[in-house]
Amino acid sequence: MHKKYDIWRPVYRISPVLARALMDIEAAKTVVDNMPISPAIEAELRHKARVRSTHYSTRIEGNRLTLKEAEAVITAKKTKLKDRVRDVKEVRNYWDALLKVEDLAASKVEFTEDLIRRIHAIVENGKRAKPTSYRTGQNSVCDAETGRIVYLPPEAVDVPGLIDQMVRWVCKSEKDKLPVPIIAALVHYQFVTIHPYYDGNGRTARLLATFILQRDGYGLHGFFSMEEHHAVDLIGYYNALSSHRNHNYYMGRADADLTAWAEYFTGLLAKVFTSVKNEAVEYASRGFAGENDKPVFSLAKKL
Repeated sequence: MHKKYDIWRPVYRISPVLARALMDIEAAKTVVDNMPISPAIEAELRHKARVRSTHYSTRIEGNRLTLKEAEAVITAKKTKLKDRVRDVKEVRNYWDALLKVEDLAASKVEFTEDLIRRIHAIVENGKRAKPTSYRTGQNSVCDAETGRIVYLPPEAVDVPGLIDQMVRWVCKSEKDKLPVPIIAALVHYQFVTIHPYYDGNGRTARLLATFILQRDGYGLHGFFSMEEHHAVDLIGYYNALSSHRNHNYYMGRADADLTAWAEYFTGLLAKVFTSVKNEAVEYASRGFAGENDKPVFSLAKKL
């Protein structure tokens, strides 16, 4: 069984790589936060990023819709796709969950177990669903092609305690002023490690990281999609999450060193933030467009 603590105690260190990523994030954030952008362009960029986040986060889990099909579902241009009922539902639910996360982040609500259960409920069952309960049995993560078990999560009996430990750690880390990107990174990791549900764990983990980033000032106006970059380099994403060679939670993973994962997450965030910053600077150098002009960020042209 898992060694019990009053609070989760993740093992990691502020390596030079991690420190550099945090500095790059802050530098890019400062520029973008102070860059005047017209409301029309801001809304367009945010919508495009939301669509990409929705598409790529569900795609990571096997959703078969294309980016254009996902956009059509979201904008209600297509309500039915042959043999794609489950895919359509997943995209709609993730979109609704993302909007809910943004509302909760804007309201500065506390990170709680109830918040986790509410977000997962929308991911799995839609925006009117009641908060979900944790799994009551064992589950496993298997290779889609071979069926081989690649990760065996903690037993169901340990899930409530582990979630409670994680929530307590987040509250303490916020009070201790731990850098927000590190909190988001480690929550993402620990949630998929606990794997508290039979399904929807990856999507919920990414939404929880988004919530923490947006609530605590690292949303970058909603102009970026981390999910897109995870999906583009899926092998790198999964390798970073594989913090220990043993697939069993109780055989090393619970106490694994998470420095490499924190470096991956913050490094990717720094890369994305810097890209947005560079495009913002380029946009500003061309002169700001009027309310009715088309946005010139390439981030808004990916659809």
